[in-house]
Amino acid sequence: MGRYLIILLLALGTGIPALADEGMWTFDNPPVHQLKEKYNFTPTREWLDHVRLASVRFMDGGSGSLVSPDGLVMTNHHVAVGQLQKISSSGNDYVKNGFYAPTYEEELKSSDLEVNILMSMEDVTSKVAAAVAGSADQEAAQKAREAEIARIEKESLSQTGLRSNVVALYHGGEYWLYRYKKYTDVRLVFAPERQAAYYGGDYDNFTYPRYDLDVAFFRIYENGRPIQSPAYFKWNSAGPSENELVFVSGNPGSTDRLYTYAQLLYQRDYHYPLVLKYINSWIKSLRAYAARGPEEKRRALIRIFGLSNGQKALTGEYNGLLDKKLMENRLKLEQDFRAKINADPQLKEQYGDAWETIEQIVDLQKKVSKRKLFERPIGSGLFNKALHIVFYVKETTKPDAERLDGYHDAQLPSLKFRLLSPAPVYKDFEIANFTWGLNLSLEELGADNTFIKTVLCTIQKKTVDTEMTTV
Repeated sequence: MGRYLIILLLALGTGIPALADEGMWTFDNPPVHQLKEKYNFTPTREWLDHVRLASVRFMDGGSGSLVSPDGLVMTNHHVAVGQLQKISSSGNDYVKNGFYAPTYEEELKSSDLEVNILMSMEDVTSKVAAAVAGSADQEAAQKAREAEIARIEKESLSQTGLRSNVVALYHGGEYWLYRYKKYTDVRLVFAPERQAAYYGGDYDNFTYPRYDLDVAFFRIYENGRPIQSPAYFKWNSAGPSENELVFVSGNPGSTDRLYTYAQLLYQRDYHYPLVLKYINSWIKSLRAYAARGPEEKRRALIRIFGLSNGQKALTGEYNGLLDKKLMENRLKLEQDFRAKINADPQLKEQYGDAWETIEQIVDLQKKVSKRKLFERPIGSGLFNKALHIVFYVKETTKPDAERLDGYHDAQLPSLKFRLLSPAPVYKDFEIANFTWGLNLSLEELGADNTFIKTVLCTIQKKTVDTEMTTV
């Protein structure tokens, strides 16, 4: 998620479940009036800037907080565990046994962790809208939009040296240029043993309050030295007091709460069944690999953990979509809303046909849902890297504005950083995951699918070439 948000929580005291006020806000648009009216609190620009500059985005997924003036970052163990796995080995299992560095010199450099701090925000909605104005059709508009976004990002990177991303808010209602300070020298300071960090396991996850030590610490370095971070969150040993106002800052996951009824039906009947089949199948394959021995179990454990986490969350969401009463309520809300739109001539002219347009798009999604999920390198990290390299070579021959997203000039440094990761690659693990992914894609797409035929022909050619070389 590219956006930074603040989430407002009202803590009601020790031992009492915290009740949260509804809402998430971007830093450019805090609910000043609501906060003043309900809590007699007005966040100043200095306060908001401090919170933003003390918040850290983990580019492999997750959020953290600067908690010292010398670059110490606090995050969740489940955010850090992927990096723990990458720096572990059969002789040093930091996931299982944990890690603590009592000195700077003993901190362990992560393999490929990039963290970002949001330095500035700029509303570029008018620039993107101007580029799209006058487009002959939706395809032309999309190309114009992508070209303008690439231009804005490239210009910003050139002028500031900061990682520059244009993010779409409110499903394209606004476009903002976010500039981040990027750090790639990030070192592990502390992580607890997995047994303490994951106490309760999958049984408690998304079901009960978690009584575990889900925490880890990293330190950010630049030019070989810990960064100086004047904006950081100071530890309060007294803890929160009753009725104290609490804010959470970070990079949350996306929300589907604005989906129309037609979109929810698509999620229920197409998307969720496919994704859950994909996840369930992969977990089964990984468990079979893990059963080969203790080292194989160590390699597969974190992948199983991540997939199981997603499996449980998605299953809960899917069950909600299967609830007849919930869906009837959602349909009624939409019908009432549409009636209000159609009752206003001006609103009807602007938005009256929006639902029909969305339904047409959903019909197109139904036709490509399987291809979107399975015409890609699922399972194998090496396959994914290989495809990135192929696209890198192909896309960088084009003008920046015409490239696929992910290969624009402003995006290439981070792509190269990931591709050149020194994290260990285990051949048998890659083969197992590649084989599973190809078999599942073949099952879903069929042998006549162009993607499947291309992959199989490439494998066949490589096998023949290898046999000829070894004869």
